[in-house]
Amino acid sequence: MGPLKGIKIVEMVGIGPGPFCAMMLSDMGAEVIRIDRAQRVMPEVFGNSSTDIMARGRRSVGIDLKNPQGVETALKLIEQADALIEGFRPGVMERLGLGPDVCLQRNPGLVFGRMTGWGQEGPIAHAAGHDINYIALTGALHSIGRKGERPVPPLNLVGDFGGGGLMLAFGIVCGLVERQASGKGQVVDAAMVDGASALMAIFHGMRHAGVFRDERGTNVLDTGSHFYNTYETADGKYICIGSIEPQFYAELIRLTGLAGQDLPHQHDMSRWSEMETRMAAIFKSKTRDEWCQIMEGTDVCFAPVLSIGEAYEHHHNKARNAFIELDGKLQPAPAPRFSRTAPRVTKAPSFPGQDTSAVLAEWGFSDADVASLREAGAIA
Repeated sequence: MGPLKGIKIVEMVGIGPGPFCAMMLSDMGAEVIRIDRAQRVMPEVFGNSSTDIMARGRRSVGIDLKNPQGVETALKLIEQADALIEGFRPGVMERLGLGPDVCLQRNPGLVFGRMTGWGQEGPIAHAAGHDINYIALTGALHSIGRKGERPVPPLNLVGDFGGGGLMLAFGIVCGLVERQASGKGQVVDAAMVDGASALMAIFHGMRHAGVFRDERGTNVLDTGSHFYNTYETADGKYICIGSIEPQFYAELIRLTGLAGQDLPHQHDMSRWSEMETRMAAIFKSKTRDEWCQIMEGTDVCFAPVLSIGEAYEHHHNKARNAFIELDGKLQPAPAPRFSRTAPRVTKAPSFPGQDTSAVLAEWGFSDADVASLREAGAIA
């Protein structure tokens, strides 16, 4: 199941981008074992079917990493793994006795994946931060929002998940591919500031070309233009259009009833505000469903702006099975898709430590080993 079948990964449980990276790799068929705290969280509290969608597909082992026997247990798991995922601040894994030097000595082929916000080094590498801070430092946050208004955080998609989790997953897979030639593991340093900067590459190019201004809300893609924007409809809902190319813009003009009128050139920036006002009035004249009847499926580059609940029910998403149901909860299906090694999620999230005995047994620990570790408080 999935192109990464046969790959074994140890995940040091954290929050946000680390678990997202692990979910992506697990969705693709890798066996990912989560190392949780040894303090057992009762299923009555946490639940066998957690709402933590990003924890799906993995089993959980509870280990006390402040206990020397717990550290050794983690190392024995890491010895058998192809890759490791950790998302602590710089130096934490080293202080636990699980830094790259130790792990790579025990397992020279290990791809050691590290996730941080600021990076492993630099003047503020050890400072606390969240997605909003990391994307602020890269120019991404400054560029998102309407003219004359405050920057708008795009949820935590750009730093945590795009610039962080996805970049780490990409880096780990790259490391695994390189290992096929060299036979050696290495450290992957995935910093959200680096990843978010990479996601901004197109805008750096546009800025050098003189077609992207630093002033927020004045460019084609940041709501500065009337043809790449959102509009309210008669029922208080919203639609969006992205009619950038001239042939798509011509279709927008035709279907909004503006064809044949005296209109400025599409890229006359001095008239964008005026055209946005005209477009707003037109889209406000009909409901969202009425505009879907007129524009959905055309070359306007149109879509209704849906809530998460509405997205579950949209006919295109349903036709593609874009959402799956697992343990009674709808959630995104694995992505991307593969023609031959199709990934499939079959396991709902475990509560912390739920699978300790089963995993340790499968990874070579005897019943006596497990009993001894439990008696010493090293495992859940």
